[in-house]
Amino acid sequence: MTQQLPEVPSTDVELTGVRNFRDVGGLPTTDGGRVRHGRLYRSGHLAHATETDTAFLAGLGLHTVFDFRNAADHKLDGLDVELPGVRNVSIPLSDPADGAEFWRLVRDGNIQQLRSILADGKGTARMIASYRSIITDRTAEHSRVLHALAEDSVPALMHCAAGKDRAGLSIAVSLLAVGVEKEAVEADYLKSNDAHRRYKVRRSDTSSAGMSDEVMELLNPLFGAHSDYLAAAFAAIEETWGGTDRYLSEGLKLAPETRERLRERLVEEA
Repeated sequence: MTQQLPEVPSTDVELTGVRNFRDVGGLPTTDGGRVRHGRLYRSGHLAHATETDTAFLAGLGLHTVFDFRNAADHKLDGLDVELPGVRNVSIPLSDPADGAEFWRLVRDGNIQQLRSILADGKGTARMIASYRSIITDRTAEHSRVLHALAEDSVPALMHCAAGKDRAGLSIAVSLLAVGVEKEAVEADYLKSNDAHRRYKVRRSDTSSAGMSDEVMELLNPLFGAHSDYLAAAFAAIEETWGGTDRYLSEGLKLAPETRERLRERLVEEA
C-alpha cells in the first residue's frame, strides 16, 4: 500500500507585477514520491515586481534565481528586482539576434505583416522548432542548471519573460531528472494558460484594430502554452538520445550520484 504524503499548502499565489508564479511542489514521481513544496518555483520576469511582490519573494528563502532571458528581453522589460541575499544567475536560452525582426513585427506589425509571419500554422511551426532547438542545442545550459540545483541552489526560482517557454522547458527538464511523470509535467506546463498567468501581449498599436480578435488569434500560438510544443520537446529527446535517461547522462552529463543529489533536494519519497 502506498503511503500517503502529508498535505503541504502550495505557494500558488497571484502576484501583482509578476506573472505566472507558482510552486511546482506536489507533482508525482513515477516511483510514488512527490516534489517537495518550497524547493522549486517558476514565473515570468521579476522586473515589474511591486514592493509587496518583492517582500513575498524575499520571504521564500530562495538561494538562486535563474533568469533565462536574453539581452533583448532585458532591454524590453528591464532587469529583475534585487532580492536580498539571493544569487541571480543569467543563463540565456535564446539568442537576441535570432528572430529580432520577427519579434519586432509581432510588436509593431500591421495585420498584413502578422498574417505573413503567423497565418496558416507558421506561428505554431516556429514555436515547435524553438522548443526542439532549446532541447537539442542548449544542453550545456540545462546541464549547468541541474548541476547547480544538485549542489547548492535550492530553493530556486526559474523564469524567462513569460515563464512559459524557456522557463517551462527548464522546469520540465528538472522534473524529468527527478522522475516526475510526463503527464504531470504537462499538466503543470499548461497552467500557464490560466487567465491570471498569461503574459500580457504588448503591441505598439493598442487600438481596437491593433488588438482585434484576428490579431489575438494570430498571436495565440506565441503566447499560449500548447501540448504540441512540449510533446515536440519530448520527441526531440527520444529522437536524439533514445530516451530520457540517455539525454540526462549523455546530453546533460549528469552522473548517477548527481541525479541522486537532485532527488534528495527536490523529492519527498513515498
